[in-house]
Amino acid sequence: VHANAFNNILKNDHLKFSPDMPIIIGWLLLGWGTLILLNGKSIAPSVATPALIITSYIGISFWLFKTQSLQLPFFWPVLSFFTIHFGSNILSWWEDYKMRDNITGMFGTYISADLVDQMIESGEEPKLGGVDTEITAFFSDVQAFSTFSELLTSPQLVDLMNEYLTAMTDILQEEKGTLDKYIGDAIVAMYGAPIELEDHAHRAIKTCVRVYHRQGELRDKWASEGEKWPSVVPKMQTRMGCNTGIATVGNMGAENRFNYTMMGDMVNLAARCESGAKAYGAYIMVTEESMQASVEFKDNIQFRYLDKIIVKGRSIPVAMYEVLGMKSEINQDVQNCLEIYNNAIDQYLAQDFKKAHELFVKAQDFELHRPGITPNVSNNPSMVMAERCASMFEKPFEEGWDGVYKMTSK
Repeated sequence: VHANAFNNILKNDHLKFSPDMPIIIGWLLLGWGTLILLNGKSIAPSVATPALIITSYIGISFWLFKTQSLQLPFFWPVLSFFTIHFGSNILSWWEDYKMRDNITGMFGTYISADLVDQMIESGEEPKLGGVDTEITAFFSDVQAFSTFSELLTSPQLVDLMNEYLTAMTDILQEEKGTLDKYIGDAIVAMYGAPIELEDHAHRAIKTCVRVYHRQGELRDKWASEGEKWPSVVPKMQTRMGCNTGIATVGNMGAENRFNYTMMGDMVNLAARCESGAKAYGAYIMVTEESMQASVEFKDNIQFRYLDKIIVKGRSIPVAMYEVLGMKSEINQDVQNCLEIYNNAIDQYLAQDFKKAHELFVKAQDFELHRPGITPNVSNNPSMVMAERCASMFEKPFEEGWDGVYKMTSK
């Protein structure tokens, strides 16, 4: 120690201390600057950047001490910088945890788990409180449900509805739909919110097709259970409707009790699609907007034009289409029906009602749903349009007639 001291004195190599204030100011600027820079970044850069800065400062401190005999403040700057960033990372982790918990609690019962994970991974808080966005609204309702209520005991009705709604909701969530609510046997859902989906219309219509087939499987199951169910249960049918457009989506209701839901004219029209399908003997009816949006994404679903109608409560006509299923599943009878039916529609729009009537009658033999063959079916689009044409045989030709039909019931 004495020899080292004499050596330093002889070489005039005295220990020097840096002033504290520049170091303090420098570390404060560096601390706040890196916090701002790393705000919102993932865990990797949030840990790596402070570690690199601390390691660099340690290296520079030792190098200056060795070469310049300059001693920099070491312990308190490093400890303070480490504490700031460690605390910031803990706070960020806690906020992220709370956001995940909030999103899971808010949407976990409405949408599928993978969609919840997708929302969390996006790192964005859901836009709540009413946001205008494009979605596809989905409505479904069991045909003649009041009959089930009359014939089943309360425990039977609960068991039946739980099995039915579970199967249908599983499909809805697999297609990334968001459950809005159950209204008895009815299901209300939306596609495209709270997370945007490029293919929301296609997914909603595909859900309709899958629900239609799944219900067929359930009917077979219920029929195989013998006397457990009244004869009406294995004949259950569900009608569905979809519409695509701009709706207001968000948390709505009272301050202390609310629901994530959708509102707007396009939602009302989707509901009319479901209820209006009954007038045509169809089970899946969608608007032209939904059909076009679905086809633009992927043209693998078979549609057919039904009618241009003014639904009750609206003044603007809307073109409606029936969904017949996936194109790969369409049999020859349905293909024949489509060819004849489309030809009949052309004659109908040309106001040749007699020719259209003949073709609609001919198409009835190839319809997907036929009385006496499909459970609980009393009519179908060909039968409905044939009857309408028969009532218009004596109708005079109207220049510019666009085939709009005004519905008088929901």
